[in-house]
Amino acid sequence: MKRSRQKSSSEKRSNVKRKKTEAVRSPSTESESKSSVNEATPLAGKLVLDKSITFEDLGVDPLICSACYALGYKHPSDIQREALPHALKGRDIIGLAETGSGKTAAFAIPILQELLEKPQVFYALVLAPTRELAFQINEQFLALGSDIGVKTAVLIGGMDKMAQAIQLASKPHVIIATPGRIIDHLETTKGFSLRNLKCLVFDEADRLLNMDFEKELNVLLKVIPRERRTYLYSATMTTKVAKLQRASLSDPVKVEVSRRYQTVKTLKQEFLFIPAKFKDVNLASILNDLTGKTIMIFVNMVRGAQRIALMLRSLGFSAIPLHGKMAQSKRLGALNKFKAGERAILVATDVASRGLDIPNVDVVINYDIPTKSKDYIHRVGRTARAGRSGLAIAMVTQYDVELFQRIEKLIGIKLSKYETEQDAVMLFHERVTEAQRIAVMEIKDQDQSRQEYRDLQKAKRKHGDGGGGGGGRRGGHRGGQRGG
Repeated sequence: MKRSRQKSSSEKRSNVKRKKTEAVRSPSTESESKSSVNEATPLAGKLVLDKSITFEDLGVDPLICSACYALGYKHPSDIQREALPHALKGRDIIGLAETGSGKTAAFAIPILQELLEKPQVFYALVLAPTRELAFQINEQFLALGSDIGVKTAVLIGGMDKMAQAIQLASKPHVIIATPGRIIDHLETTKGFSLRNLKCLVFDEADRLLNMDFEKELNVLLKVIPRERRTYLYSATMTTKVAKLQRASLSDPVKVEVSRRYQTVKTLKQEFLFIPAKFKDVNLASILNDLTGKTIMIFVNMVRGAQRIALMLRSLGFSAIPLHGKMAQSKRLGALNKFKAGERAILVATDVASRGLDIPNVDVVINYDIPTKSKDYIHRVGRTARAGRSGLAIAMVTQYDVELFQRIEKLIGIKLSKYETEQDAVMLFHERVTEAQRIAVMEIKDQDQSRQEYRDLQKAKRKHGDGGGGGGGRRGGHRGGQRGG
C-alpha cells in the first residue's frame, strides 16, 4: 500500500482525532448503553452539509481527504459526519440512510484508512444485492483509494468465473460481491478463503434480504471470523434487517439520517391524471417539454421498458432500456451510455432504482405507478441528490388512483398537478401511434429470433453436437439477476 505523505501527517491526524473526539461525540456514546444498539444523534431527513466540519475534523487521513476533495466532496454529508467518528474508532455501525446520502464513502473511508495503516489481503468484503451496485461500489473504492494503491475484486454472477478467480489470485484488499457468487467461490475456488477477514459490509441490507439471500448470508456468517468489524447500511429497519443485525453485529452504534419514508425537500413532485389510452401521447409531450434534461422513466415490467425505449427511439428521442433480463454486458453498457451523456433517457425497471451512482438525473417519470409505495421513494431518489433540485412526475391513469393515494399518504405530501395543454399534447397522436406500431413489430421480430436460436440449440443438444453447458448456474443466477 502506497504511503506518500509528509512526516508530520500522522501527528496532524492524531490532533484532528482528539478534536473530533471532543467535538463530534454524540450524547449516547458518553455512557455506553446496556442495550445491543447505541443510538447516535439522529438528524432530519434531508441532506445537510455542515460547512463547519471537515473530513480532517472527523479524523480522516490526509491522503484520503485529498481523494474526497478531488471527487468533489467538500464537506462530509450527514451520514458521513455521524458514522465516521464511530467507525474510525473501530465500532460496528448500523446506518439508516436514503439513496444518495453518501453512505458508500461512509463505509469505504474507514476501510481504506485501516488498510493505509495495516495493508492486508482480503481485508474487507462488501456485499451488494445487484451486479450494478457492486460495480458502483468498486468505482468508489478505487476513486477514494487512488492515492494509496488499493486493490479490489468484483465477484458477481453473469461474468466469467475464471477471470474472477484470477482477480482473487492477485490478492486484492477489498472484495465487492453479490452473495451467490461469493459463496460459489468459497466452495469451488482453490485456495480462497475469508478466514482472516477483518471487515464485513452489508450494503442495502433490506434489499439483500428482500431478494431472498438469507440462506447465503447465513452460510457466509459461519465461515468468516467472529472477531471483525461489521457495517450494515439499509434504507429501512425491517424485521429481517433487525434479525441480521442481531446475528452479525457486536455492540453497534446506530446512525440515522432519514426518517423511514421521506422524500427530500429539494424535490418537486407532480402528477398528471390521464386516460390510460393516452399515456404514450402524454409521455411524448412531456419529454418534448423537457428537451435537454437527463431523464429516468420507470416502468413495472421488462416488456414495458423494451417497448417504450423502442417507441421513443422511433420518435427521435435518445432512449435506452435497463432491466434485469438484459445480458450483463448490455446492462452495464446502457448504464455507462446514460452516465456519459450519450443517451438522455433511461427507461428502467426497479433494478435501477436503488444504489446506482447516476449523479446528474434531472427528472424522474413514473410511467407506471409502483405497486409497492416504498418503491416510489426509491425511484424518485434518483433525482434531487446531494442538495440539488429535481423533478418527479407521476403518470396516473384511472387504474392507478388507489396506488397513487397510498403513495401520498406514505410520504405525507399532496402532489401538485403537472400542467399540460391537451390540444398541444394531441398533436403528437399520429406520430406516437406509428411509433407504437413500429415498437411492437420490433419486439415480435426480436422474440422470433430468440425462439429460433433456442430451437437451434435444442436441436444441437438432441443430436449431441452442442452440449456445451452454461457454466456456473449458481453464481450466474444468484449473483444479481434478481431485482427486475
